[in-house]
Amino acid sequence: MILKFTSFLIGIIWSYSLIKTQSVFSKKAGLIFKIFITKVSWFTLIAAIYFGYKNFSIKLMFIGLVIGILTVNLIFFLFKKFLIQKFSEKQLILFKSFFEYTLIFWMIYYIFF
Repeated sequence: MILKFTSFLIGIIWSYSLIKTQSVFSKKAGLIFKIFITKVSWFTLIAAIYFGYKNFSIKLMFIGLVIGILTVNLIFFLFKKFLIQKFSEKQLILFKSFFEYTLIFWMIYYIFF
């Protein structure tokens, strides 16, 4: 029972964190991220909720869902605070741009090759 609930929480946290990650990117990279990754993550989140519904009570399913969403939001908040304290805004923008263009390149490479 504990192993099943832990796997349910991991599924919720994993899929919701990928959905939440989309909001970090700019419009161009966000569109590519949305098309390729977020759609699958929504299906994964729905599947995890269904798994929780089938294996646990409604109450435990909602508790797990709330715990997963709060965990992801807390981690994003703390990570944002850490990055702002550790790096300058120019460094963050440079890294974000590099990461976005790398993501776009890999998606284009994946589509054509």
